[in-house]
Amino acid sequence: MGDRSTLGRPPLTERRKAETRLEIARAAVRLFTTRGVAATSVEDIAAAAGISVRTFWRYATGKEDSVQPLLTAGIDLLAGVLSEWRPGEDITAAFDEAARATVAEVPTMVALVRLAQEESGLRAVWLRAHNDAELVFADTIARSTGRAAGDLQARVLAAIVNGAVRAAVEHYAEGGRADWSDLAVVVREALQTAMRAFDTEPGV
Repeated sequence: MGDRSTLGRPPLTERRKAETRLEIARAAVRLFTTRGVAATSVEDIAAAAGISVRTFWRYATGKEDSVQPLLTAGIDLLAGVLSEWRPGEDITAAFDEAARATVAEVPTMVALVRLAQEESGLRAVWLRAHNDAELVFADTIARSTGRAAGDLQARVLAAIVNGAVRAAVEHYAEGGRADWSDLAVVVREALQTAMRAFDTEPGV
């Protein structure tokens, strides 16, 4: 029989590494929101996460960059939704189903996005995460819509989806809320708006 770790789930060591990165990110956001970014050190984050400073540097390249796993989790979720979606289908149903796995992270993620509007270092991480995501979305959209790899229209459609979701999350965060059901409504509305650009056939 095959190794269970290869059947649809990352190996245990990879899951542990991912969880450690998330715990560091959560600890960083907690400290950033209570103390401020400037008053928080790498040593503070490591202590709050229950790890050594040496371990911190194994998982992050700086205190601002340490929050990135909270951002990429949502991006990975959307990439998965796009990979299953086909033109003409209701993407919001697939989004709702996939998003349930990240409900617990919503308050922390929203707090981070809110901070990113004021802190330039966190803003850079937020924008870089979306910049990287756009290429992932473009490849995923090209496959799901039958377009060739590197297709320009897939890139444009990826930019539309990426921009719509980023705008929706920022709009929600500005309202000072952190409830998943409300955020889901805002993101669904943005996705529905973005999906209107997918009415064209490949090559059109």
